[in-house]
Amino acid sequence: MPRLHAELATTVNSHLAAVPPAQIRAFDEEISAVPGLVKLTLGEPDFAVPDHVKKAAIESIQNDDSHYSPSKGKIELRKAISKYLEQSRHVYYDPEAEIVVTIGATEAVTATTFAMLNPGDKVIIPTPAFSLYFPSVSLTGTEPIKVNTADDGFLLSAERLEEVLAKEGPAVKAVLLNYPNNPTGRSYTEEELKALAKVIEDHHIYAIVDEIYSSLMYDQPFHSLATLLPEQTILISGLSKSHAMTGYRLGYVAGPGEFISTMSKMHSFMVTCPNDTAQAAAIEALENGNDDPQEFKRVYRQRRDKLASAMRKMGFEIALPDGAFYIFAKIPAQFGKDDLAFARKLAHEAKVGVIPGNAFGPGGEGYIRLSYAAADSVIDTAIERLQNFMNNLG
Repeated sequence: MPRLHAELATTVNSHLAAVPPAQIRAFDEEISAVPGLVKLTLGEPDFAVPDHVKKAAIESIQNDDSHYSPSKGKIELRKAISKYLEQSRHVYYDPEAEIVVTIGATEAVTATTFAMLNPGDKVIIPTPAFSLYFPSVSLTGTEPIKVNTADDGFLLSAERLEEVLAKEGPAVKAVLLNYPNNPTGRSYTEEELKALAKVIEDHHIYAIVDEIYSSLMYDQPFHSLATLLPEQTILISGLSKSHAMTGYRLGYVAGPGEFISTMSKMHSFMVTCPNDTAQAAAIEALENGNDDPQEFKRVYRQRRDKLASAMRKMGFEIALPDGAFYIFAKIPAQFGKDDLAFARKLAHEAKVGVIPGNAFGPGGEGYIRLSYAAADSVIDTAIERLQNFMNNLG
Protein backbone atom coordinates (compact mmCIF):
# COMPACT_ATOMS: atom_id res chain seq x y z
CA MET A 1 0.00 0.00 0.00
CA PRO A 2 1.64 3.25 -1.09
CA ARG A 3 1.88 6.06 1.46
CA LEU A 4 2.07 9.64 0.38
CA HIS A 5 5.50 11.20 0.67
CA ALA A 6 5.64 13.34 3.82
CA GLU A 7 6.72 16.41 1.83
CA LEU A 8 3.48 16.20 -0.19
CA ALA A 9 1.11 15.85 2.76
CA THR A 10 0.04 19.51 2.66
CA THR A 11 0.04 19.84 -1.13
CA VAL A 12 -3.71 19.92 -1.63
CA ASN A 13 -6.26 22.46 -2.76
CA SER A 14 -6.73 24.54 0.39
CA HIS A 15 -10.26 25.61 -0.59
CA LEU A 16 -11.34 22.00 -1.05
CA ALA A 17 -9.59 20.86 2.12
CA ALA A 18 -11.60 23.41 4.12
CA VAL A 19 -14.91 22.05 2.82
CA PRO A 20 -16.44 19.22 4.90
CA PRO A 21 -17.46 15.97 3.17
CA ALA A 22 -21.01 15.64 1.88
CA GLN A 23 -22.91 15.48 5.16
CA ILE A 24 -25.88 13.43 3.96
CA ARG A 25 -23.70 10.66 2.60
CA ALA A 26 -21.31 10.86 5.53
CA PHE A 27 -24.06 10.36 8.12
CA ASP A 28 -25.69 7.61 6.07
CA GLU A 29 -22.36 5.77 5.96
CA GLU A 30 -21.82 6.34 9.69
CA ILE A 31 -25.05 4.62 10.71
CA SER A 32 -25.22 1.98 7.98
CA ALA A 33 -23.25 -0.47 10.12
CA VAL A 34 -25.97 -0.49 12.81
CA PRO A 35 -27.41 -4.06 12.81
CA GLY A 36 -31.04 -4.30 11.69
CA LEU A 37 -31.28 -0.63 10.70
CA VAL A 38 -34.16 0.45 8.46
CA LYS A 39 -33.11 3.50 6.45
CA LEU A 40 -35.13 6.55 5.49
CA THR A 41 -31.96 8.44 4.73
CA LEU A 42 -31.24 8.89 1.02
CA GLY A 43 -33.42 10.41 -1.70
CA GLU A 44 -33.30 7.19 -3.69
CA PRO A 45 -36.58 6.09 -5.36
CA ASP A 46 -37.33 2.46 -4.56
CA PHE A 47 -39.08 2.00 -7.92
CA ALA A 48 -37.48 0.26 -10.87
CA VAL A 49 -36.74 2.22 -14.03
CA PRO A 50 -39.79 1.77 -16.32
CA ASP A 51 -39.43 -1.24 -18.64
CA HIS A 52 -39.67 0.76 -21.87
CA VAL A 53 -36.83 3.00 -20.66
CA LYS A 54 -34.68 0.00 -19.73
CA LYS A 55 -35.38 -1.50 -23.16
CA ALA A 56 -34.10 1.66 -24.85
CA ALA A 57 -30.89 1.45 -22.80
CA ILE A 58 -30.42 -2.23 -23.72
CA GLU A 59 -30.97 -1.51 -27.40
CA SER A 60 -28.39 1.28 -27.21
CA ILE A 61 -25.79 -1.19 -25.96
CA GLN A 62 -26.76 -3.84 -28.50
CA ASN A 63 -26.49 -1.28 -31.30
CA ASP A 64 -22.91 -0.41 -30.25
CA ASP A 65 -23.93 3.07 -29.19
CA SER A 66 -20.59 3.52 -27.45
CA HIS A 67 -18.80 6.51 -28.92
CA TYR A 68 -18.35 10.13 -27.87
CA SER A 69 -21.52 12.12 -28.20
CA PRO A 70 -21.46 15.89 -28.70
CA SER A 71 -20.27 17.56 -25.51
CA LYS A 72 -23.67 19.17 -24.96
CA GLY A 73 -25.38 15.81 -25.43
CA LYS A 74 -27.07 14.12 -28.34
CA ILE A 75 -29.16 16.52 -30.38
CA GLU A 76 -32.07 14.04 -30.26
CA LEU A 77 -32.06 14.28 -26.47
CA ARG A 78 -31.71 18.05 -26.45
CA LYS A 79 -34.70 18.24 -28.80
CA ALA A 80 -36.69 15.99 -26.45
CA ILE A 81 -35.75 18.19 -23.47
CA SER A 82 -36.70 21.30 -25.44
CA LYS A 83 -40.10 19.85 -26.32
CA TYR A 84 -40.72 18.76 -22.73
CA LEU A 85 -39.83 22.19 -21.33
CA GLU A 86 -41.94 23.98 -23.91
CA GLN A 87 -44.93 21.83 -22.96
CA SER A 88 -44.39 22.05 -19.20
CA ARG A 89 -42.86 25.54 -18.75
CA HIS A 90 -44.19 27.25 -21.88
CA VAL A 91 -40.68 28.42 -22.77
CA TYR A 92 -38.88 27.42 -25.96
CA TYR A 93 -35.18 26.58 -25.54
CA ASP A 94 -33.14 26.17 -28.71
CA PRO A 95 -31.74 22.61 -28.50
CA GLU A 96 -28.62 23.66 -30.38
CA ALA A 97 -27.62 26.60 -28.22
CA GLU A 98 -29.65 26.72 -25.01
CA ILE A 99 -29.54 23.20 -23.51
CA VAL A 100 -26.67 21.11 -22.09
CA VAL A 101 -27.03 17.48 -20.98
CA THR A 102 -25.10 16.86 -17.76
CA ILE A 103 -24.06 14.02 -15.47
CA GLY A 104 -27.06 14.40 -13.21
CA ALA A 105 -28.31 17.62 -11.64
CA THR A 106 -25.23 17.55 -9.40
CA GLU A 107 -22.85 18.31 -12.26
CA ALA A 108 -25.38 20.78 -13.61
CA VAL A 109 -25.24 22.81 -10.39
CA THR A 110 -21.44 22.75 -10.20
CA ALA A 111 -20.86 23.57 -13.86
CA THR A 112 -23.37 26.43 -13.57
CA THR A 113 -21.78 28.00 -10.49
CA PHE A 114 -18.24 27.71 -11.87
CA ALA A 115 -19.34 29.26 -15.16
CA MET A 116 -21.21 32.11 -13.50
CA LEU A 117 -19.36 33.24 -10.40
CA ASN A 118 -16.11 35.00 -9.47
CA PRO A 119 -14.27 35.34 -6.14
CA GLY A 120 -15.96 38.03 -4.06
CA ASP A 121 -19.41 37.41 -5.51
CA LYS A 122 -22.34 36.35 -3.33
CA VAL A 123 -25.20 33.91 -3.92
CA ILE A 124 -28.39 33.85 -1.84
CA ILE A 125 -29.47 30.35 -0.80
CA PRO A 126 -32.72 29.96 1.17
CA THR A 127 -32.22 27.31 3.83
CA PRO A 128 -32.79 24.56 4.77
CA ALA A 129 -31.33 23.50 1.41
CA PHE A 130 -29.66 20.53 -0.25
CA SER A 131 -26.15 20.54 1.21
CA LEU A 132 -24.42 20.23 -2.18
CA TYR A 133 -25.26 23.86 -2.96
CA PHE A 134 -22.96 25.28 -0.31
CA PRO A 135 -19.64 23.81 -1.55
CA SER A 136 -20.67 24.26 -5.19
CA VAL A 137 -20.84 27.99 -4.48
CA SER A 138 -18.02 28.42 -1.97
CA LEU A 139 -15.44 26.52 -4.06
CA THR A 140 -15.72 29.26 -6.69
CA GLY A 141 -14.55 31.80 -4.11
CA THR A 142 -18.10 33.04 -3.79
CA GLU A 143 -19.87 33.57 -0.47
CA PRO A 144 -23.12 31.65 0.02
CA ILE A 145 -25.60 33.88 1.85
CA LYS A 146 -27.69 31.37 3.79
CA VAL A 147 -31.16 32.77 4.50
CA ASN A 148 -33.00 30.89 7.26
CA THR A 149 -36.64 30.43 6.20
CA ALA A 150 -37.74 28.26 9.14
CA ASP A 151 -39.99 31.01 10.50
CA ASP A 152 -41.52 31.69 7.08
CA GLY A 153 -42.94 28.27 6.32
CA PHE A 154 -39.64 27.22 4.74
CA LEU A 155 -40.18 29.52 1.75
CA LEU A 156 -38.29 32.64 0.65
CA SER A 157 -40.70 35.56 0.37
CA ALA A 158 -40.19 38.45 -2.02
CA GLU A 159 -40.01 40.81 0.95
CA ARG A 160 -37.28 38.78 2.59
CA LEU A 161 -35.32 38.56 -0.66
CA GLU A 162 -35.55 42.35 -1.03
CA GLU A 163 -34.22 42.80 2.52
CA VAL A 164 -31.28 40.48 1.94
CA LEU A 165 -30.39 42.14 -1.36
CA ALA A 166 -30.45 45.56 0.29
CA LYS A 167 -28.16 44.31 3.05
CA GLU A 168 -25.68 42.36 0.90
CA GLY A 169 -25.39 44.88 -1.91
CA PRO A 170 -24.29 44.56 -5.55
CA ALA A 171 -21.94 41.63 -4.86
CA VAL A 172 -25.01 39.37 -5.03
CA LYS A 173 -25.08 37.79 -8.48
CA ALA A 174 -27.72 35.09 -8.06
CA VAL A 175 -30.34 33.44 -5.90
CA LEU A 176 -30.42 29.63 -5.86
CA LEU A 177 -33.89 28.13 -5.45
CA ASN A 178 -34.95 24.49 -5.20
CA TYR A 179 -38.66 23.70 -5.46
CA PRO A 180 -40.16 21.38 -4.44
CA ASN A 181 -37.48 21.64 -1.82
CA ASN A 182 -35.08 19.08 -0.44
CA PRO A 183 -35.40 18.63 2.58
CA THR A 184 -38.78 20.24 3.34
CA GLY A 185 -40.89 19.34 0.30
CA ARG A 186 -42.25 22.89 0.22
CA SER A 187 -42.86 24.63 -3.11
CA TYR A 188 -44.07 28.01 -4.39
CA THR A 189 -47.44 29.08 -5.71
CA GLU A 190 -47.62 31.05 -8.94
CA GLU A 191 -48.27 34.27 -7.03
CA GLU A 192 -45.28 33.71 -4.75
CA LEU A 193 -43.04 33.12 -7.78
CA LYS A 194 -44.39 36.22 -9.52
CA ALA A 195 -43.43 38.32 -6.51
CA LEU A 196 -39.94 36.77 -6.41
CA ALA A 197 -39.53 37.26 -10.16
CA LYS A 198 -40.25 40.98 -9.81
CA VAL A 199 -37.48 41.39 -7.23
CA ILE A 200 -35.00 39.31 -9.24
CA GLU A 201 -35.79 41.25 -12.39
CA ASP A 202 -35.45 44.63 -10.68
CA HIS A 203 -32.04 43.73 -9.21
CA HIS A 204 -30.65 42.22 -12.44
CA ILE A 205 -29.44 38.99 -10.83
CA TYR A 206 -29.59 35.38 -11.97
CA ALA A 207 -32.07 32.85 -10.66
CA ILE A 208 -30.56 29.36 -10.55
CA VAL A 209 -33.53 27.01 -10.14
CA ASP A 210 -33.19 23.33 -9.31
CA GLU A 211 -36.46 21.72 -10.39
CA ILE A 212 -35.41 18.07 -10.14
CA TYR A 213 -38.60 17.21 -8.16
CA SER A 214 -40.99 19.14 -10.40
CA SER A 215 -42.89 16.04 -11.57
CA LEU A 216 -43.64 15.06 -7.97
CA MET A 217 -46.15 17.71 -6.86
CA TYR A 218 -49.16 16.47 -4.87
CA ASP A 219 -51.87 18.98 -4.07
CA GLN A 220 -51.06 22.03 -6.17
CA PRO A 221 -49.80 22.53 -9.72
CA PHE A 222 -46.10 23.04 -10.35
CA HIS A 223 -44.97 26.51 -11.38
CA SER A 224 -41.54 27.47 -12.68
CA LEU A 225 -39.64 30.73 -12.39
CA ALA A 226 -38.36 30.03 -15.91
CA THR A 227 -41.90 30.59 -17.20
CA LEU A 228 -41.99 34.06 -15.66
CA LEU A 229 -38.40 35.23 -16.12
CA PRO A 230 -36.65 33.11 -18.78
CA GLU A 231 -34.05 35.75 -19.61
CA GLN A 232 -32.56 35.62 -16.09
CA THR A 233 -33.27 32.01 -15.11
CA ILE A 234 -30.90 29.04 -15.35
CA LEU A 235 -33.09 25.94 -15.14
CA ILE A 236 -31.63 22.69 -13.80
CA SER A 237 -33.44 19.36 -13.79
CA GLY A 238 -33.04 15.71 -14.78
CA LEU A 239 -34.50 12.21 -14.85
CA SER A 240 -33.30 10.85 -11.50
CA LYS A 241 -36.48 11.47 -9.53
CA SER A 242 -39.13 11.51 -12.27
CA HIS A 243 -38.16 8.13 -13.73
CA ALA A 244 -36.17 6.56 -10.84
CA MET A 245 -33.00 6.89 -12.93
CA THR A 246 -30.60 7.99 -10.16
CA GLY A 247 -27.85 5.63 -11.30
CA TYR A 248 -28.07 6.76 -14.91
CA ARG A 249 -26.78 10.20 -13.86
CA LEU A 250 -28.71 12.18 -16.43
CA GLY A 251 -29.49 15.87 -15.89
CA TYR A 252 -29.63 19.04 -17.92
CA VAL A 253 -29.33 22.81 -17.86
CA ALA A 254 -31.42 25.21 -19.95
CA GLY A 255 -31.07 28.96 -20.18
CA PRO A 256 -30.20 31.92 -22.40
CA GLY A 257 -27.66 30.96 -25.05
CA GLU A 258 -25.16 33.62 -24.00
CA PHE A 259 -24.76 31.94 -20.61
CA ILE A 260 -25.09 28.37 -21.87
CA SER A 261 -22.12 28.84 -24.21
CA THR A 262 -19.92 29.59 -21.19
CA MET A 263 -21.46 26.91 -19.01
CA SER A 264 -21.02 24.27 -21.72
CA LYS A 265 -17.30 25.08 -21.80
CA MET A 266 -17.04 24.30 -18.07
CA HIS A 267 -19.12 21.17 -18.60
CA SER A 268 -16.79 19.92 -21.34
CA PHE A 269 -13.75 20.45 -19.09
CA MET A 270 -15.41 18.42 -16.33
CA VAL A 271 -16.87 15.42 -18.16
CA THR A 272 -16.19 15.66 -21.94
CA CYS A 273 -19.68 14.37 -22.74
CA PRO A 274 -22.57 12.40 -21.21
CA ASN A 275 -23.00 8.63 -21.39
CA ASP A 276 -24.55 7.30 -24.62
CA THR A 277 -26.72 4.60 -23.02
CA ALA A 278 -28.09 6.96 -20.38
CA GLN A 279 -28.97 9.43 -23.13
CA ALA A 280 -30.82 6.76 -25.11
CA ALA A 281 -32.83 5.90 -22.01
CA ALA A 282 -33.57 9.58 -21.36
CA ILE A 283 -34.83 10.12 -24.90
CA GLU A 284 -37.30 7.27 -24.41
CA ALA A 285 -38.34 8.57 -20.98
CA LEU A 286 -39.04 12.07 -22.27
CA GLU A 287 -40.70 11.04 -25.54
CA ASN A 288 -42.83 8.15 -24.28
CA GLY A 289 -42.72 8.24 -20.48
CA ASN A 290 -44.81 11.23 -19.43
CA ASP A 291 -47.18 8.94 -17.54
CA ASP A 292 -44.42 7.15 -15.61
CA PRO A 293 -44.08 9.74 -12.81
CA GLN A 294 -47.85 9.71 -12.23
CA GLU A 295 -47.82 6.22 -10.74
CA PHE A 296 -44.76 7.08 -8.64
CA LYS A 297 -46.51 10.21 -7.41
CA ARG A 298 -49.67 8.30 -6.43
CA VAL A 299 -47.65 5.95 -4.24
CA TYR A 300 -45.52 8.75 -2.79
CA ARG A 301 -48.63 10.69 -1.79
CA GLN A 302 -50.00 7.67 0.07
CA ARG A 303 -46.68 7.22 1.85
CA ARG A 304 -46.47 10.92 2.69
CA ASP A 305 -49.92 10.91 4.24
CA LYS A 306 -49.26 7.71 6.21
CA LEU A 307 -45.89 8.84 7.58
CA ALA A 308 -46.96 12.41 8.30
CA SER A 309 -50.12 11.29 10.10
CA ALA A 310 -48.23 8.76 12.21
CA MET A 311 -45.51 11.21 13.18
CA ARG A 312 -47.96 13.93 14.12
CA LYS A 313 -49.69 11.47 16.44
CA MET A 314 -46.29 10.84 18.03
CA GLY A 315 -45.94 14.59 18.71
CA PHE A 316 -43.67 15.66 15.85
CA GLU A 317 -44.29 19.06 14.22
CA ILE A 318 -44.36 18.75 10.42
CA ALA A 319 -44.95 21.10 7.50
CA LEU A 320 -46.80 18.84 5.05
CA PRO A 321 -44.69 18.53 1.87
CA ASP A 322 -46.11 20.00 -1.36
CA GLY A 323 -43.88 17.68 -3.40
CA ALA A 324 -40.68 15.60 -3.50
CA PHE A 325 -40.51 12.68 -1.03
CA TYR A 326 -39.28 13.98 2.31
CA ILE A 327 -40.75 14.67 5.74
CA PHE A 328 -38.94 17.40 7.67
CA ALA A 329 -39.86 16.97 11.32
CA LYS A 330 -39.00 18.98 14.43
CA ILE A 331 -37.27 16.84 17.06
CA PRO A 332 -38.64 16.42 20.63
CA ALA A 333 -38.19 19.46 22.87
CA GLN A 334 -35.91 17.70 25.36
CA PHE A 335 -33.21 17.45 22.67
CA GLY A 336 -33.20 21.19 22.00
CA LYS A 337 -31.60 21.68 18.60
CA ASP A 338 -29.19 18.76 18.79
CA ASP A 339 -30.59 16.91 15.81
CA LEU A 340 -27.31 15.04 15.30
CA ALA A 341 -27.53 13.47 18.76
CA PHE A 342 -31.20 12.66 18.21
CA ALA A 343 -30.55 11.06 14.80
CA ARG A 344 -27.76 8.95 16.27
CA LYS A 345 -30.03 7.90 19.14
CA LEU A 346 -32.74 6.92 16.65
CA ALA A 347 -30.24 4.85 14.67
CA HIS A 348 -28.75 3.00 17.61
CA GLU A 349 -31.79 2.60 19.84
CA ALA A 350 -34.79 2.61 17.49
CA LYS A 351 -32.90 1.14 14.53
CA VAL A 352 -34.30 3.85 12.24
CA GLY A 353 -31.98 5.83 9.97
CA VAL A 354 -32.77 9.50 9.23
CA ILE A 355 -30.68 12.54 8.27
CA PRO A 356 -30.02 15.26 10.90
CA GLY A 357 -31.34 18.63 9.84
CA ASN A 358 -28.09 20.52 10.42
CA ALA A 359 -26.84 19.01 7.13
CA PHE A 360 -29.17 21.42 5.33
CA GLY A 361 -27.88 24.67 6.80
CA PRO A 362 -29.50 27.31 9.03
CA GLY A 363 -33.10 26.47 9.85
CA GLY A 364 -32.35 22.78 9.70
CA GLU A 365 -31.04 22.61 13.24
CA GLY A 366 -33.51 20.83 15.49
CA TYR A 367 -35.09 18.86 12.65
CA ILE A 368 -34.66 15.50 10.97
CA ARG A 369 -35.32 14.52 7.37
CA LEU A 370 -37.03 11.23 6.56
CA SER A 371 -37.21 9.98 2.98
CA TYR A 372 -40.38 8.10 2.08
CA ALA A 373 -38.86 6.97 -1.22
CA ALA A 374 -38.68 3.57 0.45
CA ALA A 375 -40.77 0.42 0.27
CA ASP A 376 -44.06 0.43 2.18
CA SER A 377 -42.82 -2.39 4.39
CA VAL A 378 -39.77 -0.32 5.36
CA ILE A 379 -41.95 2.69 6.17
CA ASP A 380 -44.34 0.55 8.23
CA THR A 381 -41.44 -0.88 10.22
CA ALA A 382 -39.97 2.59 10.74
CA ILE A 383 -43.30 3.92 12.01
CA GLU A 384 -43.64 1.04 14.48
CA ARG A 385 -40.10 1.52 15.76
CA LEU A 386 -40.48 5.30 16.00
CA GLN A 387 -43.69 4.89 17.98
CA ASN A 388 -42.03 2.54 20.45
CA PHE A 389 -39.05 4.86 20.75
CA MET A 390 -41.18 7.94 21.39
CA ASN A 391 -43.28 6.07 23.96
CA ASN A 392 -40.12 5.15 25.86
CA LEU A 393 -38.90 8.76 25.70
CA GLY A 394 -42.01 9.89 27.51
